[in-house]
Amino acid sequence: MERNFNCRLGEIDIIAREKESNTLVFCEVKYRSSLHYGDPLEAVTPEKIRHICRAAGYYYTYKCGGKQQPCRFDCIAVYGDGSIRHVKDAFGYR
Repeated sequence: MERNFNCRLGEIDIIAREKESNTLVFCEVKYRSSLHYGDPLEAVTPEKIRHICRAAGYYYTYKCGGKQQPCRFDCIAVYGDGSIRHVKDAFGYR
């Protein structure tokens, strides 16, 4: 639905809708060319999660038109060797 959604509360890399369940999915994408500085998922800190949740709350309130819709927060790790790890429901709304 959207890429690189920005508002004054934060930024969300990908906002998508899962067809099967009509779930709104907020995705954080992290890339590391090597594991020298750790796994990409380790870069999703509690502070980053708070910013994502605030931006998601804004998006949900103003873009969903007041409709009740299930949502979840995913993380996608992209590694230098080309592999990808998708963690569904990586964290809850905070």
